[in-house]
Amino acid sequence: MTADKRLLLALAGALLLDGCATIEVPRTFSTALDRDIAQATYLGAWVQQATEKYAGLSGLRLITEGPEAFALRTALADQAQATLDVQTYLLADDRVGRAMLKRMLNAAQRGIRVRLLIDDMTSVGKQEMLAAFDSQPNVEVRVFNPVPAGRDNWPGYLLALAADFDQRHRRMHNKLWLADGVVGITGGRNLSDAYFEVAPGDVNFNDLDVMAIGPVVNVLSDSFDDYWNHPMAVPLQYFEQAPPTAWRDLLVAFSADARQKDALSTRPSAQRFVGEAGQALLASLEWAPAIALWDRPEKLDSQGYPELELTLLGQLDNAFQNLDQRLLIISPYVVPTPASIHYYEALTERGIRLTILTNSLESTDQPSLHGAYMPWRPTLLSHGARLFELRTSLPTENGPHTSGEISGMHTKAIAFDDERAFIGTMNADPRSVWWNSEVGLLIDSPALVQQLWSLAEQGMSLQRSYEVILTNDGKLAWRAEVAGRNVTLEEEPGSAWRKIKAWLPRLLNVEHLL
Repeated sequence: MTADKRLLLALAGALLLDGCATIEVPRTFSTALDRDIAQATYLGAWVQQATEKYAGLSGLRLITEGPEAFALRTALADQAQATLDVQTYLLADDRVGRAMLKRMLNAAQRGIRVRLLIDDMTSVGKQEMLAAFDSQPNVEVRVFNPVPAGRDNWPGYLLALAADFDQRHRRMHNKLWLADGVVGITGGRNLSDAYFEVAPGDVNFNDLDVMAIGPVVNVLSDSFDDYWNHPMAVPLQYFEQAPPTAWRDLLVAFSADARQKDALSTRPSAQRFVGEAGQALLASLEWAPAIALWDRPEKLDSQGYPELELTLLGQLDNAFQNLDQRLLIISPYVVPTPASIHYYEALTERGIRLTILTNSLESTDQPSLHGAYMPWRPTLLSHGARLFELRTSLPTENGPHTSGEISGMHTKAIAFDDERAFIGTMNADPRSVWWNSEVGLLIDSPALVQQLWSLAEQGMSLQRSYEVILTNDGKLAWRAEVAGRNVTLEEEPGSAWRKIKAWLPRLLNVEHLL
């Protein structure tokens, strides 16, 4: 969700009216594959053979590079033999979005059941394309928490949303890619160019996924079914229908699209899971206890603030409380609240060090959220926290980004001491806690935690981030390395326009919605 859209949602709250989020329409109940059927597929047998000597453990791998994240998803779509379940906040009409839809269409043509669950807000402007996709016999598309009217354009949509703001501003932010119910991917990446490092001269996010096999995938499949069969998941056909053969025209259009004839078309697919490549992939997995956690969909159907037990944060409470040494939070958006500041103060009293890696004002795609974070930095630093803000370029450079260059961060991860990590879709802001739904994996693995800390330390290098510090007179400063020497900037890096965009929402008192 862009900063402008978040701000419009917050402003629409002034028009708040009570309403019911559920749209009663006929729908077919469906679930993940029966375990015996899943094991009869190629991927099921591949996973079964791998997990035999790791009873109760799941095989896990961090996916840090965009091209690899793209290749693994498309490989799973190509290799699936029974079902492909995709849950996403955003599926864009760009190269990656179309490539993903094309792979899903190809799977459906082979007789694979494809279930696509997308957040309603990000379907605006793409309903015709999604309806054509939905016309394929083995495909069904559902939209989560839809507005019932004004769906053809943003002004109409936002007016309809404002008429039932308390319910309709809540978003499904979950991201899952599940093949045959036995291999799963979750993490921060939306299905769009910016998350897979393919857009020349455009934004490219540093992001993180985790691929999993073993018992935890069964639970991830349960979470998908939990949302898919919820009354707030409405079949797209209720709003938009296409002729039965529209999917063929869509496939022809995707195949002829010049935007597809680039590096995407040459990236490996199913070979990632067969032969020597498949064995190498298995060898790269860490085996550890893992728990799938997600916000219950009822959270988005609550009146006012949901009960804490419905939230993912509530499920993570034990991990947050049982700390001994250090806490690492990696999030593109950090919006502290009085309650979180009180928690951080308690950590300091216990001698536990908090480290936060987030975007800088110059790298964030949502200056309004950065504006909500800015006033809290002196408090965080005075309580011993370390703050690092990712840079887009050296302070002396003003040129455009090159193809594939990382220009912002979208990673969402937490490391609890040196033994436990949570990787998923949850940002460190009130919207993720109360108003969005999220999903992720809580993993007990010192090896993966070390990998996560190594990634963070690379990002916290003064060549890649600013370290925010307090000077002796209590003012903020930004330390960085420029041309091989350390410098200290007394003014926050970022354009005047970005500073205005960060300052303006603070006048509106909408931080609880950001």
